[in-house]
Amino acid sequence: MFERSSMLTLIAAGAAAACTPSGEWREMTPPGLHLAVAMPCKPSSLSRDVPLGGTRVAMTLLACSDAGATYSVGSLEAGDPARVVPMLEAMASAARVNLQARVDADEPAAVPGMTPHAAARLQTLSGRLPDGRVAQERLVLFAHGTRVYQAIVLAPALDAEKSSAFVASLKVLP
Repeated sequence: MFERSSMLTLIAAGAAAACTPSGEWREMTPPGLHLAVAMPCKPSSLSRDVPLGGTRVAMTLLACSDAGATYSVGSLEAGDPARVVPMLEAMASAARVNLQARVDADEPAAVPGMTPHAAARLQTLSGRLPDGRVAQERLVLFAHGTRVYQAIVLAPALDAEKSSAFVASLKVLP
């Protein structure tokens, strides 16, 4: 599992480096991630080893902030098909722990091109950031083969239209 606030720190670092709000949605295909996504701002990319599921894994993250919300897409290579579901479950657990959150909505993720897994989820969380501020998070967890993805919109209050547009833009590329 992630250390308390490790993922939030990683997301904040990526967003702080990319605080050029534009409000203009742009579709991008981040190199090496085999994923298309639309974001309302120009993201920064960073890679870091993070604790997950009792081990440290290399995670690549794209993140930016626009109108008080942080948008991010993270990816890691599980390496072994048997590790995909435990990684998805550990990421879901870490998201709840990081926000001290309750799950307001939970349904199967449906990202075009993803590999079907029962642990692939689309969730809405409500909780608090480590500094005590109230936050909501739209979280999408999915995989393609042994590559595991996490897409997040984090804000004091989610904008339903923007968070839905972000989630709907996700597509795994061949």
